Amino acid sequence: MKFRLSLTVAASALLLGLAAPAFAAPAPAPAAVQAAQGVVVPPLGFAKRVLPNGLEVYTARDADTSNVTVQVWYKVGSKDDPAGRSGFAHLFEHLMFKATKNLPPETFDRLTEDVGGSNNAFTADDTTAYFETVPANHLQRMLFAEAERMGSLVVDEPTFVAERDVVKEEYRQRILANPYGRLFGLFVPETLYQESPYRRAGIGSIEELEASSLDDVLRFHATYYRPDNAYLIVAGNFDQAQLDRWIDQYFAPLKNPTTPLPANNVVEPEPTGPRDATYYAPNVPLPTAVVGWPTVKYADADRAALTVLDGILSTGESSRLYRSLVYDQQIAAQIGSTPDFAQQAGNLTALAIMAQGHTAEEGVAALNAEIAKLRDAPVTAAELTEAKNEIVADALRSRETVDDRATALGFALINTGDAAAADREIAQIQAVTVADIQRVARKYLTPQRQATIRYLAADEQNPPSVQKMNVDAPVKVADLAPAGTPALLLPEAQRTPLPQPGAEVAPATPSVADFRLDNGLRVLVAPTDGLPLVSARLSFDAGSADDPAGKAGIAAMTAALLTQGTKTRTAPEIATQIEQLGASVGAGAGVDFTNVYANAPANAFPATVALMADLVKNPVFAAEELERQQAQALDGLRVALSQPSSIASMTVGRVIYGDAPYGATLTPQTVPAITPADVAAFHAARYRPSDATLVFSGDITPAAARALAQQAFGDWRPAGTAPANAANPAGQALAPRIVVVNQPGAGQAAVTAAIRGVSRTDADYFPLTVGNTLLGGGFSSRLNQEIRIKRGLSYGAGSSLGVRADAGLFTASAQTKNETADEVADLILAEIAKLGAETPTQTDLAPRRATLIGGFGRSLETVDGLGALVANLALYDLPMSDLADYAGRVRAVTPEQVQAAFADHLPVNRASLVIVGDGSLFLDALRAKHPNLEVIEAGDLNLNSGALK
Repeated sequence: MKFRLSLTVAASALLLGLAAPAFAAPAPAPAAVQAAQGVVVPPLGFAKRVLPNGLEVYTARDADTSNVTVQVWYKVGSKDDPAGRSGFAHLFEHLMFKATKNLPPETFDRLTEDVGGSNNAFTADDTTAYFETVPANHLQRMLFAEAERMGSLVVDEPTFVAERDVVKEEYRQRILANPYGRLFGLFVPETLYQESPYRRAGIGSIEELEASSLDDVLRFHATYYRPDNAYLIVAGNFDQAQLDRWIDQYFAPLKNPTTPLPANNVVEPEPTGPRDATYYAPNVPLPTAVVGWPTVKYADADRAALTVLDGILSTGESSRLYRSLVYDQQIAAQIGSTPDFAQQAGNLTALAIMAQGHTAEEGVAALNAEIAKLRDAPVTAAELTEAKNEIVADALRSRETVDDRATALGFALINTGDAAAADREIAQIQAVTVADIQRVARKYLTPQRQATIRYLAADEQNPPSVQKMNVDAPVKVADLAPAGTPALLLPEAQRTPLPQPGAEVAPATPSVADFRLDNGLRVLVAPTDGLPLVSARLSFDAGSADDPAGKAGIAAMTAALLTQGTKTRTAPEIATQIEQLGASVGAGAGVDFTNVYANAPANAFPATVALMADLVKNPVFAAEELERQQAQALDGLRVALSQPSSIASMTVGRVIYGDAPYGATLTPQTVPAITPADVAAFHAARYRPSDATLVFSGDITPAAARALAQQAFGDWRPAGTAPANAANPAGQALAPRIVVVNQPGAGQAAVTAAIRGVSRTDADYFPLTVGNTLLGGGFSSRLNQEIRIKRGLSYGAGSSLGVRADAGLFTASAQTKNETADEVADLILAEIAKLGAETPTQTDLAPRRATLIGGFGRSLETVDGLGALVANLALYDLPMSDLADYAGRVRAVTPEQVQAAFADHLPVNRASLVIVGDGSLFLDALRAKHPNLEVIEAGDLNLNSGALK
């Protein structure tokens, strides 16, 4: 993944506390950084104080939000996994969501999801971070809870074993079931690093997870989860004086252990020469080449230049790797690079997943050629400016919400110990010169320092490569602090009660201006106060359901080709302009609708909309560009058809809709059949202002939006008359089926139950939405409780209502080890049946309503999220008043309405079942329960037909 500035990376966190005085030292507020093109990135604005026990506290108030985020970043990560216990920090992250002495198991979900908030965590090389975003009136409760798990975590043997099983399923899902999981999760780090603990996989291995014990867990907590080894970050809507009192009340009494933290500061040695490795894995659809080099740690002055170099190398379609390997030579299906900077060391890798018919050797040669150009000649001033603009605009986008800003601070603190580092990054990026790029390329990206990796499909001559085991580490189990007396969950009568929520802070829904241009284009404007960002979304009543028979993929290909050339711009020129503007521009087609989108800093937004209009009004659909897109689509299908989860999702549509328009999907046979004339005809017929809606959201007034829309789209006049939309795209209801797609050697099984559902405008939409959230929406949903939390059978289980313009596609799914596929299928079907047969209680529904309302409120806080909500209402011809009415309609749903809606629309006797995996490990058990099941070999699967054969 891209690891640009810390500003762009996902978050985590929580806290702890109790009373005692602390000294306060407000951090000096740096000036806002003026970026290229006039983009201003405001400072994070956190104040700092340190408690007597060493806990560093950072707070930032924002009265414009109704939420608050609480994050705790512990200075312990996968580099601190003891020898023989790889994956231990990550396993421990899972256990931190269990009980404390005053909080029974799963309380964190009750305190977050059940009140409309969210929580999560992540483990990286140097940190384990926990984070929650909740309505602001629940802040005190979160501080209490975070202090609880820092000071009195409760873990017993059954909990430890169950959560270890969940982590094993996560390993199977991320590493084994993904055809490239082994490469990026295991083989790249173990090849790049020689001595650093970063060379071990953060997720560990099944064997070393099995070796861990409950005593290890207790000692790990005693060693690392302590006030002087953590940062507490709070941002959002709060009273500062009250917050300080709560932090003193809950966190200050926490004590540090007397044992010191284990020493762990390995200096990665300089490479003595180039390294070369070839790895093999099952079900690898396309060979891959990776080249990589050790570079610098996060705090190094050269990080900024390497970050900009990476932008020039691989960000966007104007980047050097994309232009050379994907666009010009057409030898790669996908390219990328990753500048990964951590506390102790860093690396930069470049990769190419090769196109069909091309070899990893070709990829290595092409990657080396592009890297050599960086060393041998200066980049252009234009390339430098583009890369900087992209990075700065991404930094601005990554500060939209309070949790975004807290995350940016957390990464800076973990990697530098300096809160101001996050604000200095923008200026450091702007200071990078052409000479700096060439200097760091010559210093770090040399052949003598390079590691070269080839990743290929295993076969009889080349069996799958195995994960490197018994890798030594600087921390030993013996170095961990004694476990001490384990904490126990107190009897309910003896527990300290949770604080009560405060007065509610209601989220505000913006008013939406609504008007039409003379050509019929509807324009909706949702202005917001906040960062200088604006989003545009142009939506058309045209999707894959409108593809001509036998031509599945035309809607998708039309959307993809919009950015590949107009009457006045070539594809490379379009890519260059997007990146010069620091914008995000693209298009995509769904089942019923097509969306063209743009997001840009406010000062660059008018030019971005002008470009967007040119893409929509004047595409040329050149034959050579279609051929490029077809080749990329075919390679993408090869990857998708190697993964159980994507095979299942493609198969389910055919099972439910058969040969009706909704059942069609892009396949290796339909892609080559599409012609430039097909695409041009679809565009001429379906892209019409009278059938389109343009939504502006963000830092823009209705008057400015009207002028911009008129300037960009006012002269748009389509030719001819609009065709009728597909009639009854869902077709007739079909009998349920049980289908197994047998994929020998699959790392996991994907299990999906599916039922023909409802349209978005159905009268039971809200009861079904609330019921679906109870069933499979979130960590505390019934499916996740039964499959993950109680039994450890999956990393996660969920469901989707899947509404469409016609009858939708309801699904409930999970991935599990092959041996338990039939058990997971039974559990999914049982929970679906329960919703239609039993009336849920008000206690069941109250937290699910809060989950929906909270998620809706968080969507309102980003310009893209707000724009999507407005556009969705318009696409289904729903009134804009539904935006303000959403919370009330969710609250009005009764338990009886939920049961009746599921019994009527989603009865379990209409459910089909699709399982993709290694059938040799579950078919006998499944056939005993479902003797009418169909078995289709993965290589024989025919997605062009409802029969699948």
